[in-house]
Amino acid sequence: MKILVINLMHLGDLMLVTPTLTTLRKNFPTAHLALLADKKLADLVELNKNLDECILIDKTISDLLKTIPKLRAENFDLVINLHRNERASALAAFSGAKKIVGYSKPLFSWLFTKTMPNPSIARHIKHGFKTEYIPGSQHQVHSHFDVLQQACGVEKIFDNGLEMWISDEASREAEKIFRENFGDTKVVAFNIGASWLTKRWLDSYFAECADILLERGYGVAFLGGTMDEEIVSSCVAKMNHRDSDRLKIFTGKFSLALVAGFLDNCVLFLTTDSGPMHIGVSRNIPIVTMFGASPVPGFYPYDAKDILIKAPEPCHPCGKHSCPRVGEENLACMKKIPVAVVMKYVFELLETYGQPAKEIPRVHGAYKCRVIDITKN
Repeated sequence: MKILVINLMHLGDLMLVTPTLTTLRKNFPTAHLALLADKKLADLVELNKNLDECILIDKTISDLLKTIPKLRAENFDLVINLHRNERASALAAFSGAKKIVGYSKPLFSWLFTKTMPNPSIARHIKHGFKTEYIPGSQHQVHSHFDVLQQACGVEKIFDNGLEMWISDEASREAEKIFRENFGDTKVVAFNIGASWLTKRWLDSYFAECADILLERGYGVAFLGGTMDEEIVSSCVAKMNHRDSDRLKIFTGKFSLALVAGFLDNCVLFLTTDSGPMHIGVSRNIPIVTMFGASPVPGFYPYDAKDILIKAPEPCHPCGKHSCPRVGEENLACMKKIPVAVVMKYVFELLETYGQPAKEIPRVHGAYKCRVIDITKN
């Protein structure tokens, strides 16, 4: 039997597919299991122990057109599409597989054997001139499991949480970088960027957190991609201890594998709702995250030791990429998450765990994070 799983979306979306791969491997131990994903995200999945094959492509139209005949030549028995976008839907629909299931855009759904809604994704319902935003109702991991059980005949779920494997070379290199920069200092990693403006906590707030940690003797490491360099520079410029030798900026300098390996050596991850947050979950590092526009049920950090903080506004969660409110009310859902509250839970986790992530025992089966509503705190 040959099975193909498709997910062509972003970093976090791909990480949330990994429990599906584990379940498929356990249920179909002799099957040839392949994954089709974005080539830029190869580090996340190319060493996944559940996979026999990674098909990594650019998401250009020309590459998509070249990929379809290659998929048809592989003669897959089952194709499972796990994101409802046009490119993934088209590849699944024209794959030539005997059975095609999962999420699909309407244009391609007629070629699927069975399509399913994704209850983790928000819906927009029009009422005359107004549109009602209805956030997702369950975690994305669980929605993927629904596809396996209802469309693929899978009877037993094997949920090991989010998983990511890196090479020994990447692990050694990350540890070397860590030791050269921090020695034996306990380090808190920061990720302050996010794909939406409404997912970003204020950089001045992150600056205050970094100063407090440095004053307490911790190291602080800023992570993130090249797209985050400007906001990290702005954040660091606001710090009182910007010249500390325990402050290091790695933004734009690490591959995804190095990010994972570096987090293995850190004691806590302070992050926005972002792709790196989900990498952090896979590395078993304690996480404190702040959710603004993001719907909590669908995409919370999938680990019980993590803490999610939110300050609900009447419009929360809006799911919008930019905040339409003006003046002091702009990004109010983020502004009303104070530094003091965040640091309270940062130090709570540091006191509870306080050791490098790679030394913290994993607890399988406990994946619902702790949600802090500061209006009730």
